[in-house]
Amino acid sequence: MENIISPDNLVYKKPTLMNDVPMHYCPGCSHGVVHKLVAEVIEEMGMSDKAIGVSPVGCAVFAYRYIDIDWQEAAHGRAPAVATGIKRLWPDRLVFTYQGDGDLACIGTAETVHALNRGENITIIFINNAIYGMTGGQMAPTTLLGQKTSTCPYGREASLHGYPLKITEMAALMEGTCYVTRQSVDTVASIRKAKKAIRKAFQASMEGKGSCLVEIVATCNSGWKLTPVQANKWMEENMFPFYQKGDLKDTI
Repeated sequence: MENIISPDNLVYKKPTLMNDVPMHYCPGCSHGVVHKLVAEVIEEMGMSDKAIGVSPVGCAVFAYRYIDIDWQEAAHGRAPAVATGIKRLWPDRLVFTYQGDGDLACIGTAETVHALNRGENITIIFINNAIYGMTGGQMAPTTLLGQKTSTCPYGREASLHGYPLKITEMAALMEGTCYVTRQSVDTVASIRKAKKAIRKAFQASMEGKGSCLVEIVATCNSGWKLTPVQANKWMEENMFPFYQKGDLKDTI
């Protein structure tokens, strides 16, 4: 038994930066997977003492409970502005925001756009589940055409509600950004790609190359009124054709 339980035979372990507390996220939610990836990358980079996360308002408001680094809570949508101040004050720190689409693409549109356009040396991790998950499943700027929510029960209509906002495509056009990518965490292969994207963005931020945006197309099975399995399938069939995955800009 002692030969089996050996560090040489270790296949997987919980990231040391992940706190041992119960998750508040709904079963099947993508947030927990992304939290794990962020913790792993920070640990592997040896930046646990210099990483500063900025948590938002929304489902991820308690991000600071799970990853054992320094955190700053921001007002709704203001995380990029707060991150800007932190990074300019402590340029040797790894500074990132962790935001949902309601926080980032709606009330925080201005802060997001201007921080990216200025080329602030921060990384924005953008969780896009196309809905307001925490407050009852309302329509978000990223909600797809035809998608039903509590505030558009018959589906989003372009003539009434406008079109879905493609923040990542916008970011790729800005001179201040150096790395802009869209990933997901619905499969093991996708999780590996997402981790590499987060690592690349964090590294670019530390090297002062400009702003980075890592979008993660995510599920909200509670808001979508689907099981976790059904939510993954719906995402693959509907969100991936619209929010196409991959690097949109890479000047690193």
